[in-house]
Amino acid sequence: MFAKGQTIAQLMEQLAPKHYAVEGDRIGLQLGTLNKPIPKVLVALDVTDEVVEEAIREGANLIVAHHAIIFRPLAKIDTSTPAGRLYEKLIKHDIAVYIAHTNLDVTDGGINDWMADLLGIAQDGRASLEDVHMDKLFKLVVFVPATHSELVQQALWNAGAGTIGQYDRCSFLIEGTGTFRPGAGTNPFIGEQGKLEHVKEVRIEMIVPHSVHRGAIQAMLKAHPYEEVAYDLYPIDLKGRSVGLGRVGKLEDPATLGELAERVKAAFEVPFVRVVGDLDATVRKLAVLGGSGAKYVRHATFAGADVLVTGDIDYHTAHDALAAGMMIIDPGHNVEKIMKQRVAQWLSEKLAERKSTTIVIHSALSTEPFRLV
Repeated sequence: MFAKGQTIAQLMEQLAPKHYAVEGDRIGLQLGTLNKPIPKVLVALDVTDEVVEEAIREGANLIVAHHAIIFRPLAKIDTSTPAGRLYEKLIKHDIAVYIAHTNLDVTDGGINDWMADLLGIAQDGRASLEDVHMDKLFKLVVFVPATHSELVQQALWNAGAGTIGQYDRCSFLIEGTGTFRPGAGTNPFIGEQGKLEHVKEVRIEMIVPHSVHRGAIQAMLKAHPYEEVAYDLYPIDLKGRSVGLGRVGKLEDPATLGELAERVKAAFEVPFVRVVGDLDATVRKLAVLGGSGAKYVRHATFAGADVLVTGDIDYHTAHDALAAGMMIIDPGHNVEKIMKQRVAQWLSEKLAERKSTTIVIHSALSTEPFRLV
């Protein structure tokens, strides 16, 4: 059975939650409808005319891409313009377009982590260059009959609750006595209508991040035996886990700038890179940022990185970096193409778990606009 478009969007939002996106970023459904079965998905970096033709040839009726096709509100769609013709072709062939941009950059296991993995930045101590989103924390308190306390705890843990820093399955339990009197029309798990009951209960307290609180509450309610569950959820003044743009950390295998440049070329399959700095200088700490990272040179410097690997570095930024002692390797913007195969594989696995027959492929086309001559 083919998955619906909404299901694929929900899966993408598991990988790259929409609230992780930088403010004002154009993400999510940009054209078409998700209210239809999807026989085939094409994952692409950019949605160009050639990519749309590829989707038509492959029979894909949904393109999941990284770069948006609509950047600002449209006053009109003029089909005599390149953009208008692109929209027209997509609409005529019933191809929807879904975008995961900065939310895919930011998320754990997204583009910036993939870049860091390819270049050998150690997981231990790896951090973001700039925090974009910090998960708010809540305290969940629920009262459970003693016979079901372990079951409810397990359900909450499985839903992502009960994590404090590097510790998981954290909770606090207090035993006590709960009282209630079932009213008319009730179907109590314990007790009888109209009779006051005294039940041995356990008060369970657990930290719940905002990003999972709805799912945690649903899991708790499903596992709880009562038809009316007594629980509280209130915000607490503690910092949750933060996610952000870029990654910085120590190299597992230190190298010279020249050696690292060759590593970048091989990792991202690019014919050349632009380098700022002494090729013989030793690199021990590296920062990476997919896309355009010129404005993050200062962030990399502040983080103590020796080198920043990013795209679209301009002449004056290169001079400023040299003056600040920051080395740069610029492999271009198109290295974000690494998302194509990885997103396609991730979606394929998730759809297979649901026993869906929807096929996910990644674009075989290069959308690199520059040529080396």
